[in-house]
Amino acid sequence: MSTAPAIRHDVQDGLAIVTLAQPARGNPFDEDFTRDFKRVFGELWDHKHLRAVLLRAEGANFSVGGDIKKFYPEKDDLGPLVRRWTADLHMGLQRAWKLPVPIVTAVQGFAMGGGAALLAGCDIVVAGQSTRIGSAFAQLGFSCDSGSTVTLTARMGPARARRFVLLAEVLGAEDAQQAGLVDKVVADDKLQDEALAIATQFAQGPTLAYGEIKRLFARAGAAHMESQLEDEALTLARIAATADAQEGVTAMAERRKPVFRGR
Repeated sequence: MSTAPAIRHDVQDGLAIVTLAQPARGNPFDEDFTRDFKRVFGELWDHKHLRAVLLRAEGANFSVGGDIKKFYPEKDDLGPLVRRWTADLHMGLQRAWKLPVPIVTAVQGFAMGGGAALLAGCDIVVAGQSTRIGSAFAQLGFSCDSGSTVTLTARMGPARARRFVLLAEVLGAEDAQQAGLVDKVVADDKLQDEALAIATQFAQGPTLAYGEIKRLFARAGAAHMESQLEDEALTLARIAATADAQEGVTAMAERRKPVFRGR
């Protein structure tokens, strides 16, 4: 376990800046990440003067998603690992998406798997022109988690979101915007400034009204987030124990194309 936090946060003038802080590794979803994500967003709920959140990432990539390098040594015992990590991650995601303030996210490089689900749950998504957003769960023989079925459906619609996950698509920034995953595309060197400007605008706005608007739109969704997240977690834990999932992880580690047997 790392001694440095996987996620940092700072609050000034009502604006919380939350930073994914494992740039050398691509900000993967691992034990440190899931633990820190839950902690950070739990603490933000207790901040009395919070008015907006900017979610950003250090390094070349927003997040590469699940840490396959940690999956491979435990490929024969992935079910319990998934249940442990998603216990923290999914609670943290619920706390993040239900915050009664706007969340703006700045996305650069690759945002894969859980990273795509995470950004899709935010209120405003700003992406650099070179951004690539993908869902590789099916390529590994995995089902999806991190609220993918809720957030991707909310942004893309059920048919488009299903195709995105089933085909393990990777969308460029412009295509992601057309699909509804991204709200604004800017030049890579303008990304952080643009996202900060939008978040600052929210932090100076009618906070209570924003919170009620978010709540009403959340209620309008067809799925109940808590039950859907739990279903995703338990389903992925079950699928992760299959021979195909183990083959997917092994093939990724060995840099070859997986051979799935349907079991």
